[in-house]
Amino acid sequence: MIASQPSVETVSFYVNGQWESAGNRKLAPITNPATGAEIAQVAYATEDDVDRTVRAAHAAYLKWRDVPVVERMQPLYRYKMLLEKHQNDLALTLTTENGKTIDDARAEVRRSIQMVEVACGMPSLMMGDSLNDVSSGIDSHTIRQPLGVCAGITPFNFPSMVPMWMWPFSIAAGNAFILKPSEKVPMTPTLAAKLLHEAGLPAGVFNLIHGDKVAVDALLHHPLVRAISFVGSTPVAKYIYKTAAAEGKRVQALGGAKNHLVVMPDAHMPKTVENIISSAFGAAGERCLAGSVLVPVGDAAEPLLKLLVEKVNEMRVGDGVEEGVGMGPLVTREHRDRVAGYIDKGVAEGAKPLLDGRASKPKGDGFFLGPTIFDGVKPEMTIAKEEIFGPVLSVIRVKTLEEAIELVNRSPFGNATSIFTGSGKAARDYSARVEAGMIGINVGVAAPMAFFPFAGWKNSFFGDLHAHGKDAVMFYTEQKVMMTRWF
Repeated sequence: MIASQPSVETVSFYVNGQWESAGNRKLAPITNPATGAEIAQVAYATEDDVDRTVRAAHAAYLKWRDVPVVERMQPLYRYKMLLEKHQNDLALTLTTENGKTIDDARAEVRRSIQMVEVACGMPSLMMGDSLNDVSSGIDSHTIRQPLGVCAGITPFNFPSMVPMWMWPFSIAAGNAFILKPSEKVPMTPTLAAKLLHEAGLPAGVFNLIHGDKVAVDALLHHPLVRAISFVGSTPVAKYIYKTAAAEGKRVQALGGAKNHLVVMPDAHMPKTVENIISSAFGAAGERCLAGSVLVPVGDAAEPLLKLLVEKVNEMRVGDGVEEGVGMGPLVTREHRDRVAGYIDKGVAEGAKPLLDGRASKPKGDGFFLGPTIFDGVKPEMTIAKEEIFGPVLSVIRVKTLEEAIELVNRSPFGNATSIFTGSGKAARDYSARVEAGMIGINVGVAAPMAFFPFAGWKNSFFGDLHAHGKDAVMFYTEQKVMMTRWF
């Protein structure tokens, strides 16, 4: 007799305050990247599912927008407490479906909580302006009002934090929200939604659906969806921006990156190497703020690379839930093979591998690829130009800071860049002239806190108002100006 396989959890939708069964919808597997094992299945939404969800959200919005802003904060206050209580559960779920180390996951959950904390300041953040006597006997003031139904489409690499770049600000401002997270990592946002339900948010104000391009397109074209927030690759960001903007929607579409780390000869080498490793190989390089091009200036190269290779060789690659692991697997087998293909291209185009991640062989059937460092990289090489989204660091040596700035500014991307130096003048010159939206000075990952905007430039961002911070308040509200005169 053949033993039956144990059933796995099915992740479905949260719509209008209710958890729904998958029914006969299309299902896709969710895999633990560290083991290769299927751990759950996720249901995919149809166009009808999206339409039904949007209409439920719109009905909820018509009531929610009239709730006083101080009362809208109360479920978020309770939610913040629940996130604190269950942060380890969220981190473990995140590691299990994404692969990043448990320490990385805990840090991500902490950033998620900070987003909610900032959104709870909406009574102050949403204030307008006023001025009496703008003309004889006439006063003027502005107010901010919510838009309606807003939607978020989020990536696999930060399944806890990136959704909270969006929906806490949106619902705090009086909108209703629909989240469509990556189908690769739906379990973390599902657990977060369960906690939000427990916090007592009114039905329909927040909704969660899953799916692929069918669900995305249905959101982009639905007439009741007023705003779209997206984080992902540049080609998809362009598509999202073009499609939704043509429908008259407000759009913020965050795309890919090719972030440069510039190291001056006077940099503090041990601290610099520590930051480079975190930037290039943290979260297996699957971050839009990951440093992917290392630019040593002049005499910095030899001592920098010697120490860097030594320290990276000490990193342990393995299952992210295990203590002492410095880097986990990549998210899927397909993505691991894609990144390995970039290493193949680097070798074929003449770059010199100081470390080759293809040789890393952790135990098990996970989607592992070790840290890779290429020296002798030329700006025209594929690995120097394209976003790899994996643990591959390309070294381009330059002679001067001027040359470094020119190199960075030639990139079509403009997400983030960092300089490591002990010179205030070099840091000031670099930050003033370099064409990127987020600058680190002796900081490897220039990730802004929740109260500042995530300010990508060029092909790293499409839109006018960025994610979180004051930009989020403006993005999720419409400004109204009133002129008043009394006879």
